[in-house]
Amino acid sequence: MKVLDLQCAHGHGFEGWFASEDEFQGQLARGLVECPLCATREVSKLPSAPRLNLSARPEKAPQPAQREEVVNLPDASLQAAWLKMVRQVMAETEDVGERFAEEARRMHYGEAEARGIRGQASPQETEALLEEGIGVLPLPIPKALKGPLQ
Repeated sequence: MKVLDLQCAHGHGFEGWFASEDEFQGQLARGLVECPLCATREVSKLPSAPRLNLSARPEKAPQPAQREEVVNLPDASLQAAWLKMVRQVMAETEDVGERFAEEARRMHYGEAEARGIRGQASPQETEALLEEGIGVLPLPIPKALKGPLQ
């Protein structure tokens, strides 16, 4: 197992685990390697000392991502602070998924208990909520954080 230091075109640094250099190059050529923060597939390998992990199994290749909001945080401490904030928001809010606009309205009009929620809304739904005086804001969540919190 080869652990490579990678960087996307936006300057986000991350690790990638591959069975071999050929496997990395093959996945890169097929567009399977992407930044866990912004999902860009413009990824390059950084110079590093190789590290072998012989006991781990390679993870399944990530699925192509849909376009989403991105941020460029070139300073590693800013990236860490931003990720900490996103983790806190995720831990302290309820994921209502596609029902976000409906649930936000129910809370605003007193039909449901007020609480922190997160989910998905179209740009049109977000604009309509804001026009109704319902405070919402976009929060891009890295794919790596969408699974179980660690």
